[in-house]
Amino acid sequence: MEDKFIIKGIEFKSRLWVGTGKYKDFEETKKAIEASGADVVTVAVRRVNIIDRKSENLFDYIDPRKYKILPNTAGCYNVEELAAPIGSGLGIRNPYNIRIILETVKAPVIVDAGVGTASDVAVAMELGCDAVLLNTAIAGAKDPIAMASAMKHAVIAGRLAYKAGRIPKKLYAAASSPIEGML
Repeated sequence: MEDKFIIKGIEFKSRLWVGTGKYKDFEETKKAIEASGADVVTVAVRRVNIIDRKSENLFDYIDPRKYKILPNTAGCYNVEELAAPIGSGLGIRNPYNIRIILETVKAPVIVDAGVGTASDVAVAMELGCDAVLLNTAIAGAKDPIAMASAMKHAVIAGRLAYKAGRIPKKLYAAASSPIEGML
């Protein structure tokens, strides 16, 4: 099934975009990004050393030729300064608002902030969102590498479910093997 994600002529391999904060070190960051399959990576501008090349640098681990780098200018100097509900892990709080947005805007819709686990990602994608941007749900997991992989698969599964079209919701049960007309 052909399902390209293109914004302003730029084609993205993945509908999962990931951040680079909150990991225990740059090596874990690199491994999680690789496991996520993301090709867009957000980087907090104020936390990246671009001046002193003698010091360890995030870009020693993340190749800007391989990933599309999206600067994050949230104004944070360290991990403790992210504002709620970013990092809350509460998931999709109001799917109806997302559906209204999807029906009214003519631009790509990317869910960002508050995603807690793979099922939240799948819900966002099943609603018809174009992509999901997250960080804390991966970096804060007990096993960030495994969670990154789970998020990758949740995006794929959610998008496939959206494209396949879910069955209509009904108030009452409808047997898959009807007994009507049976003796």
